[in-house]
Amino acid sequence: MTEVSTIGLDLAKNVFQAHGADAAGAPVFRRKLRRDQVLAFFAAQPSCVVALEACPGAHHWGREIGKLGHTVKLIAPAYVKPFIKRQKNDAADAEAICEAAQRPTMRFVAVKSEAKQASAVIFRTRDVLVGQRTQLINAIRGHLAEYGQIAPQGPAHGERLIAQIEDPASDLPPAARGSLAVLVGALRHLQEQTAALDAEIAARAKADDTARRLMSVPGIGPLIATAIEALAPPVETFRSGRDFAVWVGLRPVQRSTGGKERLGRTSRMGERTLRRLLIIAASAVVRWAKRRACRRTRGWAECWRANRRCWSS
Repeated sequence: MTEVSTIGLDLAKNVFQAHGADAAGAPVFRRKLRRDQVLAFFAAQPSCVVALEACPGAHHWGREIGKLGHTVKLIAPAYVKPFIKRQKNDAADAEAICEAAQRPTMRFVAVKSEAKQASAVIFRTRDVLVGQRTQLINAIRGHLAEYGQIAPQGPAHGERLIAQIEDPASDLPPAARGSLAVLVGALRHLQEQTAALDAEIAARAKADDTARRLMSVPGIGPLIATAIEALAPPVETFRSGRDFAVWVGLRPVQRSTGGKERLGRTSRMGERTLRRLLIIAASAVVRWAKRRACRRTRGWAECWRANRRCWSS
């Protein structure tokens, strides 16, 4: 029997699909696996390359299959899609994953450890809380606008909205005041939880050497420093800072053809959380560059403005 060189595994909740191929890419087997059969199946296979799409649960299965002696490679779903032939089903997906993994120029995603995934949960949790806080503030602002009471936008002016609700001299009807008090209680609870997460993030940044070095960069504080440490792959993955910018999605989209270079808007590919945080940090540096005496910051801001004019033209 031909020895298996690469196995493509299409992940699912209960029913998985495996596709095995030899070194030449010829199919060796196609097999459907239940969830409780996956590890036993790979334990019986000789050491080979096991490829999976980088989707929810992929890092868990990558760690478990790697413990069995296999070489695990994760592939971004966008790089697998071109290898799907016509109809899309589990067997076709597994075959496409196997074929993509055998390409010599394919790019892979590093398998994350449990500790690194756990450290990234705090940022996801904070994003959820911040989104809910914004939703509550907008709801309170919209209800108060119906009674002629307004406040500037932004979470910093949330207390002004709360003061208008709690002011007994205001013209709010009692029924509306009681309902808005429920929103105020939920808002304050979210603010306390967000503050606790911010304190934990600051403590992590203070205790980590890499985070402290990152905070020496203008515009980067504890939140962004610990986010880079938790969400970004190892620094050895990138050859230069330009490669990191491409990975995070901070490079313009190319629409070049016929030897003419055409650069569009920011690609918005890569890690969305890091990209958003870095854009906010860069905007703050540019906004305050003229008021600061730091020549390095001012020179960077002028260079960024010049490049932006070139891209827009």
